[in-house]
Amino acid sequence: MTTAAVETRIETRICQAENVSVAFEQGRFVIKDICLSIESGEVVAIIGPSGCGKSTLLRCLIGMMTPTQGRVFSHGKPLTGMHPGAALVFQNFALYPWLNVRENIAVALDGLDVSDEAGMRRVGRTIDLIGLEGFEEAYPKELSGGMKQRVGFARALAREPELLCMDEPFSALDTLTAESLRSEVYRVVTSKATSIKSVLMITRNIDEAVFLADRVVVMGANPGRIHQIVRVTLPHPRHYRAGEFRRVVQKLHDAIVAVQLPEEPVTQPAVDESAPPVPQPLPQVGIAEVFGLMEILRDMGESAEILKLDQTTDYEFGHTLMVVKAGEMLDFLDSPRTWVVLTEMGNRFLDADVNGRKALLREQLQKLPTIRYVLNLLKEASDNRLSRDIVIDEIAVRLPTQDAEATFDTLVAWARYGELFGYASESQTLYLDQPSTDQAGAEQSVPPAAESTPESTDAPQR
Repeated sequence: MTTAAVETRIETRICQAENVSVAFEQGRFVIKDICLSIESGEVVAIIGPSGCGKSTLLRCLIGMMTPTQGRVFSHGKPLTGMHPGAALVFQNFALYPWLNVRENIAVALDGLDVSDEAGMRRVGRTIDLIGLEGFEEAYPKELSGGMKQRVGFARALAREPELLCMDEPFSALDTLTAESLRSEVYRVVTSKATSIKSVLMITRNIDEAVFLADRVVVMGANPGRIHQIVRVTLPHPRHYRAGEFRRVVQKLHDAIVAVQLPEEPVTQPAVDESAPPVPQPLPQVGIAEVFGLMEILRDMGESAEILKLDQTTDYEFGHTLMVVKAGEMLDFLDSPRTWVVLTEMGNRFLDADVNGRKALLREQLQKLPTIRYVLNLLKEASDNRLSRDIVIDEIAVRLPTQDAEATFDTLVAWARYGELFGYASESQTLYLDQPSTDQAGAEQSVPPAAESTPESTDAPQR
C-alpha cells in the first residue's frame, strides 16, 4: 500500500482507539488494550455482557471520557476534548421535561456557530425527517416512549454529525415500537438527507446488531476486551427469518457463548477447609432466576440448546448466559458446547421439598470461594458482624476487575437464600445467622437479637 493510500485510509477513520484502557478505583480495569477504528461509511455494533465496558469504550471514542492508558484519534489526529463530529442518542431519552419537543431538539445547537434563523430551519428539517410534525409544542410527559426516543434522535441529527452514536437506544421500548423505530432510523441514517457518514451503536440484542451493522464487535468482561469482530455482508434490506440472517445470528450466539461459557467445565473443587479461600467473580443474577431456568429446562427434557432456552425467557441473551453460569457454579447445570443440561445435583434439588432445597443450596453455596471468604471474615470479626464498607473494600482488593458494590449485593442475596449470613440494611451490617431448630426438627435461621436499651443501634447484636 502506498503512502498516499495509507494517509487516505487514516483520513477515513472517523475515530480510532489505540491500546485504550480505562481503570477505575483501586486500579480496576473496566476495559483493557482496546484497538478499534470506525471507518467512514459503515455501521458498527458492539455487543457483550453487562459490565464489559461497551459504553465506556464508546465514551472514550467520542471524547466524553479520557482513557487511563492508550490514545484516541479523530481522522488520524489525537482527539482532545469532545469529538466535533459525533452525536449521542441515549438509552433513557434524556429529555428536559420543562422544554417542549422543538426546544428539546434546539438544545443540540448550543455551542454551534449557527444563527438563530438557520438553527430554526435546521430544527424544522429534523422534525420533518423524523416524523415529529404535530408534536412540536408537546412536552415529554405527553409523549410515548417511542416518541420520546424520536425526539432524542432528532436532537442528535440536528447537530448534523458525521458519526451517530447510540447507546442501547431501543432497549427501553416495547418490542413492536422498537422494531418500527429501528427500521425507520436505519432508513434515515442511510439516506442522503443527513450528514451522517457512520453509525456506532451499543446493543445487547443480537438480531438488532445483525439487522443494522456491517461489523459486530464481540466483547468479553473482566476486564473488557475485544474477543472477535464479525463482518456482516448481507445485502439490505435484511429479513429476520432469512436463512443467511439466522446463520449470522447463530455465529454471533456461538461467539458470545464461547466468551461467557468457555468449554472448560465450571466445577467446584473439593473444599479444603485448611486452605484460605480465594474469592472469585459471581454472576450478577438472582438465585431465583437460576431456579426458574432449571424448571424450564426440566420441562424441555432436562437439556436444550442455549439459543432455544434463551428464547423461552424474557432475558437478553447475555443475561441468560449469566444465569446458566451461576447454575454451573452451584453444580445444578452444565453447558457442554452450545447446550445446557440439568445435572444430577440439579434434579435432586428440583425433586426436594422446601427444606431439602434449602439444605442443598446451603451446602453448594458454602463451596463457593467468595462465600467462604466472607464467612471466614465474619467468624473472625468482633460479635461476628462487619460493616458493608469493610466487606466492599475486601472485595475491591481481592477482585479488582469487578464492580465491588454489585458483587456485594449479589453475595448478600445469595447468602440470604442459603441462610448463611444476614444483612441489616438500615445499619448496613452483615452478621452471621444463628441456626435454630423448629418443632418439626428443620434447621432455621434466626438473626441475632437486638439490644433492648434505648441507646441501641439498628445493627443486630449477639
